[in-house]
Parts: sequence; structure tokens; C-alpha cells
Amino acid sequence: MFEDLERKRKKTCRFCEDKSKIIDYKDERLLRRFISDRGKIIPRRITGNCAGHQREMTIAIKRARHIALLPFTTEIFR
Repeated sequence: MFEDLERKRKKTCRFCEDKSKIIDYKDERLLRRFISDRGKIIPRRITGNCAGHQREMTIAIKRARHIALLPFTTEIFR
């Protein structure tokens, strides 16, 4: 049981590692990686982002949705 815990590495924030990457609401390809197939924002425990960059990512996704670069949902539910 303890061997499984030792093998898991802590995910690192890709924005902290590479300082040249910036989070911009106009970068649709980058933002699509952080939303699920249903259109939900993926939490930081799964993506590995730090808290500050996850907040920036959330704000960027919401701005992109507001100006219709990203959809709020991907399917029409009836």
C-alpha cells in the first residue's frame, strides 16, 4: 500500500516550469486542454496547475466563453 504512494509524483505546474508561456483568453488551443468534453473546467488536482495559474486559467476560459471563442457546453441536451 505504501509503495503505491511513493511511486506517485506530484504534478508540476507547466506555467511555473516554462516562464515563457502566458495564459491568454485569445489562445483557444491552450484553453481547450483545460476544459472537458462536456465543457467543464478541469480542476487543478487533475491538471497539476498551481493555485495562481489555475485562477488565471479560469478567468481566461470565462472571458473566452463570454466572447464566444469557447462554448459553454458542447452538446444540446433535451
